[in-house]
Amino acid sequence: MNARTDADAPAYAPPKFVTGSLLRHILVMSGAGGIGLGAIFLSDLANIVFLSWLGDQAVLAAVGYASSILFFTIAIGIGLGIAATTMVSRTLGQRRRLRAARYSVNAHIASLVAGILVAIAMFLAIPWLLSVLGATGRTHELAARYLSILTLGLPALSLAMTSASVLRAAGDARRAMNVTLYGAAVNTALDPVFIFALGLGIDGAAWATVAARLAFMVVGLYGVVRVHGLVARPRLPTFLADIPVFAGIAVPAILTNIAAPVSNAYVTATIATHGDNAVAGWAIIGRIMPVAFGAIYALSSSIGPIVGQNYGAREGARMREAFKLALAVNVGFTIAAWALLALLAPSLIRAFGATGEAAHLITLFNVWLAPLFAFMGALFVVNAVFNTLGYAHYATVLNWTRATVGTIPLVHLGSSLAGASGVLTAHMAGGILFGIVAVWLCLRLFDRLLDGDGSGPNGLR
Repeated sequence: MNARTDADAPAYAPPKFVTGSLLRHILVMSGAGGIGLGAIFLSDLANIVFLSWLGDQAVLAAVGYASSILFFTIAIGIGLGIAATTMVSRTLGQRRRLRAARYSVNAHIASLVAGILVAIAMFLAIPWLLSVLGATGRTHELAARYLSILTLGLPALSLAMTSASVLRAAGDARRAMNVTLYGAAVNTALDPVFIFALGLGIDGAAWATVAARLAFMVVGLYGVVRVHGLVARPRLPTFLADIPVFAGIAVPAILTNIAAPVSNAYVTATIATHGDNAVAGWAIIGRIMPVAFGAIYALSSSIGPIVGQNYGAREGARMREAFKLALAVNVGFTIAAWALLALLAPSLIRAFGATGEAAHLITLFNVWLAPLFAFMGALFVVNAVFNTLGYAHYATVLNWTRATVGTIPLVHLGSSLAGASGVLTAHMAGGILFGIVAVWLCLRLFDRLLDGDGSGPNGLR
C-alpha cells in the first residue's frame, strides 16, 4: 500500500492568517481568547469570593500560597501548548495538513505524559514547597489539602491546553474560546455547591476545579478530533521522530514560562514576612490581574498562530506588521483595563471583604500600578514571536533575567523601605526595562530574518 501524502488529503480551507486584515485577525483571536480566559479567570475570582465568605483569612492565604505553586504547572502546560501551536501553525502555513495532524496527535501524547509526571512530582513535593514559601500551621495544612486534590486534574489540564493551542493554530478562535468558557461555567456552578451546600470548604473549591479541568479536556479534544480532524493515527516511530522537534520548542518555552512563577514565588515569600493579611491581598490581586488583563494574555497566545502561519508561508512583511499591531493593541487593552480597575477598586475591596493591608494593596495596584502591565504585555507578545520563529532561547534568557536580576534586588529593597506595598511596587516596576529591551530585540530579529529568506533556524521538516 502506498503511503498517503498531503496531496491525497481532502480539500480544506487555506491557512486563515496569510491573507486578510491582520488587525482584524488579531482582534478576533484576542477577543475570543480574552472571553475564554476572562471566563476562567472570573471563575477563579468567584472562587476566591466564595471562599472569602467563609470568613477565614487562613483559607485565602492558603489559596495564595497554592497559587504560587500552581503557576509552575500552568507554565509547563503553556510551554507544551506553545510547541503545539508553533509546529501546527507553521505546517498549516506550508499547506501540509497531514503533517500538521501528525504533529497534533504527538503533541497531545507528549502533553499527557508530561502532565502525569508533573502531577506525581508535585504531589510528592507539596509539603516542602509550601514550607519554602513560608506557609506554616493551619495555613500550611489547608494549602496542602487544596493542592493534593488539584494534582488529580493536571493531566486533563495539560491535554486541554494543547487542544486549545491546536485550535488557535488552525485559526478557530471560537472553539479555542469554548475550551475555557465551558470549563469556567462548570467551575463557577459547582463552587457554591461543593463549598457551601456540601460543606467541603476549601476542599470543595479544589474538587470543582478538577471537574472544570475535565470539562476543558472534553471540549478541546472534541474540537480538534471531530471538528477539524487534526489528529492522525498515533504511531510510535513518528512519535519518537517528532519528540526532538517538539522538545526543541517546548523545553525553552517551559523554561521561559517557569520564570514568572519563580518570580511570583519569591514575591509571595517576601510578602509572607509581612503577615497573612498581606498574603491574602496578594492572592486577591493575583485573581484580579488576569481578569483585568485577560485580553493581553489572549493577545500573547493569539499572535503566535498568526505569525506562525505567515512564517510557514514566508510572508515576512506580514509577520513584522502583525508584531507591531499586537504591541499597539497591548497598549490599548492596558489603558482600558486600568480605567476599569481604578473605578472598581472600592467595590472589589468590599466584595472580597478585604481590610487593612490587603485593602491597601488592592488600591495600590488598581489605581497606581496597573498601567505598568503594558510592559509585561509587550514581553508576552515578544515571547510568543521568539518561540514561533525558532528563537525560544532569547525568550528564556529575557524572562529569567527579569525573574532574577529584575525582581530579587528590587523586591528586597522595596520590602525594606515600604513593606508589602514596596514589594508590590518593585515587582511591577521591574518589568519596565525588560519590556523595552524585549521589543528592541524582536525588531532586530525581524531585520535579520528579512535580510535573508525569512526561514530562520530550526525549520520544521
